[in-house]
Amino acid sequence: MGKIYQKLLRVREEKGAGFLVLLDPDEIPLAEIEHHAEMAEDGGVDGLLVGGSLLFSNNFDDFIAGLKKRTKLPVIIFPGSSRQVSPMADAILFLSLISSRNPNFIIGEQVLAAPIIRSMGLETISTGYVLIESGKITTVEYLSDSRPIPRDKLDIAAAHALAGEYLGMKLIYLEGGSGAKYSIPDEMIQYVSNLISVPLVVGGGIKTPEDAHRKVKAGASFVVIGNILEEHKDLTLIRDFSQAIHTA
Repeated sequence: MGKIYQKLLRVREEKGAGFLVLLDPDEIPLAEIEHHAEMAEDGGVDGLLVGGSLLFSNNFDDFIAGLKKRTKLPVIIFPGSSRQVSPMADAILFLSLISSRNPNFIIGEQVLAAPIIRSMGLETISTGYVLIESGKITTVEYLSDSRPIPRDKLDIAAAHALAGEYLGMKLIYLEGGSGAKYSIPDEMIQYVSNLISVPLVVGGGIKTPEDAHRKVKAGASFVVIGNILEEHKDLTLIRDFSQAIHTA
């Protein structure tokens, strides 16, 4: 079991749930990276995810190095493709889009990335990635050519999550997509979390601390916040999210 994965498990055990912030290198200038890292650490964040569905910038290594310079929080790659890898990171979510029927995002990109990851010595955290309908067509849905699971199909979501666990995934990630209109339904989180035994990550469309609190009460082990913090850059808001997630 890898060091970063063990750290995530300790966070869940000690705090009840973990608070992860997603940072997109295309949305944050290099000059602001250290400030974001400091705010995250001061605000009670438990880990940083780095990545995006697209990547226009060529500063992925520099972006991660800038974060590492200012924080001791684990920096984990959240890759949108096999190109989003870096030896600067502490670990990488080795994602398989198990809700898709597109083999490229189930195993193709993973095959391309695996030898590079091994050469870098990066810790991998195998993650079953499950896309849930969120009220709009998201970038990940469009680029992966994948139909999301309907919001009211709790049993379909749970079956995919169980399949991911039985395939050996260490995390199951229910994703609404970046900029999602709606967050993952609480009923779906509860249904899935009651059936699986691995940690459940929930992200996409969570706009308020109150909503984040509800996700944890429903059964989320980790809550991922991205766009709302990129837009506001507010330390008080980060602390509010942290308190809501850790006191659920």
